[in-house]
Amino acid sequence: MRLGRLCNLVWLRKNWPCLTHKSYCSNSKSIFITTPIFYVNAAPHIGHLYTALLADATARFYRLQGKDVVLSTGTDEHGLKIQASAAKHNKNPKLYCDEVSSQFKALFDRAGVSYNHFIRTTDKTHTRAVQHFWETLVRKGHIYKGQYEGWYSVSDEEFLSEEEVCDQKLESGETQKVSVSSGQPVVWMAEENYMFRLTSFGPQLREWLNSGVIYPKEKRNQAEMILKNLQDLSVSRSRSRLSWGIPVPGDSSQTIYVWLDALINYLTVAGFPDDLQNWPADIQIVGQDIIKFHAVFWPAFLIAAGLDLPKQIVCHAHWTVDGYKMSKSRGNVVDPQERMNKLTESGFRYFLLKSGNTFTNCNYNDEVAKELINAEIVNTYLNLLSRSSSKSINKQAIFPSFDEGDFQTFFTEEERNMFNNLPNLTEICTTHYQGLLCYKASEAIFEYIRWSNKLFNDHEPWHMCKDPANDNHLNCLLHVTMETLRVCSILLQPLIPDIAAQVLDRLGVSDDDRQFRHCKERRQSHRDQDHHLKVQKNHIMDRIK
Repeated sequence: MRLGRLCNLVWLRKNWPCLTHKSYCSNSKSIFITTPIFYVNAAPHIGHLYTALLADATARFYRLQGKDVVLSTGTDEHGLKIQASAAKHNKNPKLYCDEVSSQFKALFDRAGVSYNHFIRTTDKTHTRAVQHFWETLVRKGHIYKGQYEGWYSVSDEEFLSEEEVCDQKLESGETQKVSVSSGQPVVWMAEENYMFRLTSFGPQLREWLNSGVIYPKEKRNQAEMILKNLQDLSVSRSRSRLSWGIPVPGDSSQTIYVWLDALINYLTVAGFPDDLQNWPADIQIVGQDIIKFHAVFWPAFLIAAGLDLPKQIVCHAHWTVDGYKMSKSRGNVVDPQERMNKLTESGFRYFLLKSGNTFTNCNYNDEVAKELINAEIVNTYLNLLSRSSSKSINKQAIFPSFDEGDFQTFFTEEERNMFNNLPNLTEICTTHYQGLLCYKASEAIFEYIRWSNKLFNDHEPWHMCKDPANDNHLNCLLHVTMETLRVCSILLQPLIPDIAAQVLDRLGVSDDDRQFRHCKERRQSHRDQDHHLKVQKNHIMDRIK
């Protein structure tokens, strides 16, 4: 059935008033979820947004489980790259950071990221936390002054061992050293700075990694490789070379290493150093390019400071565009704000969560995104609601009550079994959401929505509605359809919260009846409990062009 006028998908927001894996969090009441803080040397792209959306969907899931959730995100604003980018744009570093950080915040707000904290490393509270943490490491004897020599990637803001660099041939015929993982050029650096005794923590790090905290488990290989050749870590830079950063307490000639600075953001949000709450973090979501920092450096810093380690580090894969890594030189960087203008906020959000995963790189393509949104959200999910609530078929505009006798009379055994198993969908989706497998949750939900569409077609209500003698059969079909929509909409809230909320509004489901536990309670059981649908002012079923 073709839907509406071929207009923009504005129905997502304004046309729906109302017709009459192993989880470390399941037994905890309070959940602390983090994204990495995003580097502001350039505008946000879809990889940044995907990380934030994956964290948001997970946070929304746990809130729908009745948990108190704290979701933290933000921006990383110190370091050589920021200093260089600001200079390139002829701007003061703080002003430059303010502008780019605001782009990240605006993007996350528009995409519906329900964060509790948006931290910036230029915040005064963060500076205080970092310097206090530094002093703690010094007091405990984990930092010393020494001479550092080695390869350094300015672009990646990291030191590399000999095994982590290789020779790359240039067009000129010359060779240069580059990072094996990122391909970025490296330089040999030798200077006196402060060193962290990373080599002291090899056994504890191995034990922690072997406990299964890295998910997927295949992602811990990178961390294990570093442990085989562990070296003490340079944690400061000469302030003559890097002035844009937090000064080392008691030594104005040195700036604290950007990654030590950045990682402390999770503690700053949790109240460090005054009143540490919700620590350790339950789920820390990162991209695969920064697993080393979160699986080796971060736990070592925490052990050294005498603090608990995160319960789980979730590492997701990258996004490519038409099979190629995004890069300015290739001209294939996807602007998420522009895509939301075309595909709508909810549509773009759904595509990223449905198509992304933690295991393999994901590919972005405009046509694929448009087809997926139209096929699943518009033509399947919203179409089912449109058909079941249309004035021609549902003349009384009701969500009919359930009658067991009519159900036995008019539906086959196979149809009855499928509908009776609907409450089990909650457990399936719970397992998937706990494993951050949003695409799996979507697949399970849409299997039911497609089944309900087929059921609707098989029973041909457009014929039944012409004869009052068919009212019992028709009302039973409408109940089965709308009850399927109710349950599926509750379960879709982590993925498309705005659309799911509008569907539930339409069905007359109160805000207090939208948690996962309500999926197992059939809405009506007696004939005198028909619910009137909320009044729909405008037709909202339009395809994305």
